[in-house]
Amino acid sequence: MSESNASKTNNPQGSRLPVIFLTLFLDLVGFSIIFPLFPAMLDYYLPGGAGGNNLLGQLIAPLASWAEQSGAEDPRFMTAVLFGGILGSLYSILQFVCAPLWGAYSDRVGRRRVLLITIAGMTLSYVAWFFAASFWVLILARIVGGIMGGNLSVATAAVADITTREKRSGGLAIIGIAFGLGFIVGPAIGGLSAMIDLTTLLPSLTALGVNPFSVPALISLALTLINLIWVYRCFGETLPEAKRKPAPVHPGKALAIFRIFQCPEAATRRTNVVYLIYMLAFSGMEFTLTFLAVERFAFSPAQNGGMFVFIGLVLVIVQGGIVRRLAAPVGEKRLALAGLAFGVAAFLALAIATQLGLFFIALGLMALSIGLASPTLSALVSLYSNESDQGANLGVFRSAGSLARAIGPLLAALVYFVYGSESAYLFGAVIVLLPLFLALKLPKPAKQNA
Repeated sequence: MSESNASKTNNPQGSRLPVIFLTLFLDLVGFSIIFPLFPAMLDYYLPGGAGGNNLLGQLIAPLASWAEQSGAEDPRFMTAVLFGGILGSLYSILQFVCAPLWGAYSDRVGRRRVLLITIAGMTLSYVAWFFAASFWVLILARIVGGIMGGNLSVATAAVADITTREKRSGGLAIIGIAFGLGFIVGPAIGGLSAMIDLTTLLPSLTALGVNPFSVPALISLALTLINLIWVYRCFGETLPEAKRKPAPVHPGKALAIFRIFQCPEAATRRTNVVYLIYMLAFSGMEFTLTFLAVERFAFSPAQNGGMFVFIGLVLVIVQGGIVRRLAAPVGEKRLALAGLAFGVAAFLALAIATQLGLFFIALGLMALSIGLASPTLSALVSLYSNESDQGANLGVFRSAGSLARAIGPLLAALVYFVYGSESAYLFGAVIVLLPLFLALKLPKPAKQNA
C-alpha cells in the first residue's frame, strides 16, 4: 500500500463521515435532478415532438389508451406520469440487481475502489444524457446510471465500518440526511436549469445530439465529476485488508433478495422482508402524492415542489436530530417500530385529508415514518451481520428497497386510478401493518464491538 493510501486508511473516523455525507449528497442531487422533467421529456421524445420516433410511439400507445379509458381528465398528463414511472422503475430494477453485487465486491476489494468505479460510471451516464437527442440514448443513460447507482450499499457499508455498534444508527442517519437534502436541492436545480435550452441558444449543437434537457444533464455531470475528485482525494478506505472477504463475488448475489426466506440469518432475513414491504407501500404513496395534491387542493407544480421541500426538511430534522440522539438510549428496534406505526397513521390521515392542515400533518407523519424506519432498519441489518458480510448484507437490504421502488409506484398508480385516492391510501395502511407485526419479533441486537 502506498503512503497516500495508507494515510487515507488511517484517517480518524470522525473525519470520514463528512466525506461520505458529501459523497452521497452530490450523488443524490445529480440523480434527482431529472425528477421534475419527465412530463416535458415525454413531449419531446414522443412522435410529434422534436425527438420523436415511431417505435417509441408504439411502446407508449398502450399507456395512452389505458389513460383515456380510465376516464382521466388529462390523459396525456397521466401518460407522462406513467412514462416517468417506467423510466424510474428501470433505474430501480437495475439498482435492485446491482446493489448486492457492488456491496459484495466492496467486501472483497474495499469501499474506496468501488465508489470510484461507480461514480466514474455515473459520469458516463450523464455524458450520454447530455447527447440524448434520441430516446434510445436516454434509455442507455438510464441503464448505465441504474447499474452504477447501486453504490448506495457501498456508502452504507462504509458508514458501518467506521462507527461503533452503539452509534451505528446515528452514523447511518447521515445517509437519510443526505437523501433529504439531495431530494430538496436536486429537483429544484432540475426545474430551474431546464429553463435554459441550448438548442435554442446554440441550434448548431443539435447535430451533436444536444437536447432541451442537456443543461440539467451538464449540471449532473459537473456534480458527479466534483464527487469523483472529492472521493479520490479525500475518501479514506474504511475496510482494512485484514477484514476483507477473500472469496470472489458470485453473480448469484444479484438474485439474493429472492432467497431471503431461505437465508440462514433469521434476523437479517426478517429485517429485509420488513423493509421490502414497507418501502413497497411508501414508494407508492410518495409517487402518487402529487396526484392527490392536485385532485384535492389543485396544487400547481410550484406548490408540489414546496410540498417535497417540506417533506425533505422534516426528514432532515428527524434523521439529524431524533435518530442520532435516541438510537443509543431507546434502541434501533423501538425506533423502527415507531417509524412503522407512524407510517400507518400517515396513510390513514392521507386517505381522509380534505383540509390542507390535515394534509400537511399527514405529510409530516410520512416524513417522520421514513426518517425513523429507514436508518434504524439498515442499522439492524448491519448489527446482525459479521464485519466481513456487511457490504453484501446491506447490498441485499438496499436491493430490497430498489425492488420496492420499481414495483410500488406502478402498483400504486394502478390502484389510485382504478379505485380512487381514499381506497388507495387505506390499502396502503393495511400493507404497512404487515411489516409492523413482523418487526415486533426482531431480536435486540448486540451492541458490543467484535
